[in-house]
Amino acid sequence: MQSNTTTPAQAAEIVREYGPFPGASAIHGVTHDGRHVWAATGEKLLALDAASGDVTRTIDRPCDAGTAFDGKYLYQLAEARIDKIDPASGEVVASIPAPGQGTDSGMAWAEGSLWVGQWRNRKIVQVDPETGAVLRTIESNRFVTGVTWVDGELWHGTWEEDESEIRHIDPASGAVLERLQMPAGTGVSGLESDGAELFYCGGGGSGKVRAVRRPKAAKA
Repeated sequence: MQSNTTTPAQAAEIVREYGPFPGASAIHGVTHDGRHVWAATGEKLLALDAASGDVTRTIDRPCDAGTAFDGKYLYQLAEARIDKIDPASGEVVASIPAPGQGTDSGMAWAEGSLWVGQWRNRKIVQVDPETGAVLRTIESNRFVTGVTWVDGELWHGTWEEDESEIRHIDPASGAVLERLQMPAGTGVSGLESDGAELFYCGGGGSGKVRAVRRPKAAKA
């Protein structure tokens, strides 16, 4: 396992901030459906137009941690379960147990599986979306507050005290390959890639969503 100082950090480039939003005191999870950024605010999911920043719709569902999108359905951590939500109707079509039973943080969809961050356990677990069975565990050396896959790369958010980073890690070893350091006091609660040049980061109690530029070197 690599220490925090083995891989030099570079400053995260925040290119845009969205929010805060009326009635939303915190952002707990984020995902991206190709056009909208979805933000979990505790009691409502907000769909933000990525271009304008406007809230285009809301879904009233418990949403106290990570959010993911599989191309058709939203997946939302809600205490000790993961709800599968039809974004068109807002209805829950299925639920599975959350692997951390209420201690989970971020979540992503990749390769037919859900990838769920275990915050204080410093782990990322691969979960069967139909049964909730844990298929694989990846160790980290920092708190995991958000997870995303992009171009075969695994990235996760961290947040300990007043320090947050977005980290690219080796999924086999957990070794840290790249570190994007957020400004002091800027937390990361939830992480998702737009599949191209941006990461979307939940901002915790700031009530904001931040777009951070993905390093070009990461795409080599």
